[in-house]
Amino acid sequence: MAANSDADKDPQTILSELRVDIDRIDADVHRLLMDRGEIINRLIAVKARQGGGSAFRPGREAEMMRRLAERHRGPLPLDTIESIWRIIIATFTYVQSNYSVHADISGGDAAMRDAERFHFGFTVPYVTHHGAAGVIDAVARSSGDLGMFRIDGGVTAGPWWTRLSDPAAPKIIARLPFVERPDHPAGMPVFVIAKPLADAAAREIVLYCLHLERWRDGLPAAFAKTGGDIIGNAADETGLSLLVAMPVKAGIDGVNTALAEAQVIASRINEVGSHAARYSFNGHAAS
Repeated sequence: MAANSDADKDPQTILSELRVDIDRIDADVHRLLMDRGEIINRLIAVKARQGGGSAFRPGREAEMMRRLAERHRGPLPLDTIESIWRIIIATFTYVQSNYSVHADISGGDAAMRDAERFHFGFTVPYVTHHGAAGVIDAVARSSGDLGMFRIDGGVTAGPWWTRLSDPAAPKIIARLPFVERPDHPAGMPVFVIAKPLADAAAREIVLYCLHLERWRDGLPAAFAKTGGDIIGNAADETGLSLLVAMPVKAGIDGVNTALAEAQVIASRINEVGSHAARYSFNGHAAS
């Protein structure tokens, strides 16, 4: 309805017409969500004929969220739109294949619960653990659950990433929040883990577990030169373990270049997951 056509109308008439438009839009949104549900039913049937497969597709999900942020306009906060779409995606994934989200609350329950509810809603069961190890073990035992824990691993986690080194162990599949902004309502950085995904992983950033004899002060700068970042470091049974994030274009060659630059030898290097590059609201990807 054109704004200038309201000038000659009674305000109550205008309000009534606007409410009719809102009801129409609400009905359309509901109908489209039900239509989406019917498509999911067809998707489930097709996957069953193919022998199944993971319901989680982090790469596709990241691309959907990028498009959402890029096209968003108007007074409705991006926070609301992002959460609505996250819950739609998470809930329809749950419809495809029931799963739970296991969360480490050793660093506090409130922020972790906010992160889980913002990204997964209330339909997906939320199971708490006191430590990253409990989350990793629960996901490993499950048929298809997810795990969440703070990127810093909580209070006394130690080198939790070493538990992801075995090829059959759970792997990091996402880093949340994905759409970066300073005032994000669920802004605590968390990793999401799942059992290894065959073909659906997002691989813009690859994460490695490195076992070193000892720390050298030149390590952060050496990794920064190759585009990498040391996410965590902690003592383990072999000396020192690092969790390193590298752009996929740098990969393992970038890791080896950084180690050579810092004059450090790694006894073992294991890939422990990957995720999409974070997306800043100003349109630029972050590492």
